[in-house]
Amino acid sequence: MDIFEALRLSHDTQRTLATQILETQGASPERGGLFRQLKHELAAHAAAEERFFYRVLIEFDSTMAQARHGMAEHHEMDEFVTELNKLEMSSPAWIAHFRKLRDKVFHHLEDEEHAIFQLAGKSLTGKQKTSLAKDYEEAFASFRLGEMPVNSAEG
Repeated sequence: MDIFEALRLSHDTQRTLATQILETQGASPERGGLFRQLKHELAAHAAAEERFFYRVLIEFDSTMAQARHGMAEHHEMDEFVTELNKLEMSSPAWIAHFRKLRDKVFHHLEDEEHAIFQLAGKSLTGKQKTSLAKDYEEAFASFRLGEMPVNSAEG
């Protein structure tokens, strides 16, 4: 498995969770559970991705701007989550704000899969792609299984 395949696995989970949340109603236990899962997935993915994908891409002139943009979008998603944590899950404001988070997540994933991955594919060697996947997967699993938040939005 290469780094792109490894990242796509979490991307698919993020899309699924975000879609499932929109199918829930009010402050149901189902919505709460799905939102906790999504927050943790986003946080673990961002932390591991920044350490083992974007950190490497910043070293190349051809991918530096895209890597910085991707990290900035992670921060924007953290801010959306922080705001959602402050709102009542049963309020219309919560679902409206969640739709903004979902749109940001989907936009970010599209950017990565259709632009950043192609540029990175030209800059990274096959060995790097495999090695980065291994490092990313280990960190991601550790963050995902951990109980400690990996960013300020986790709560």
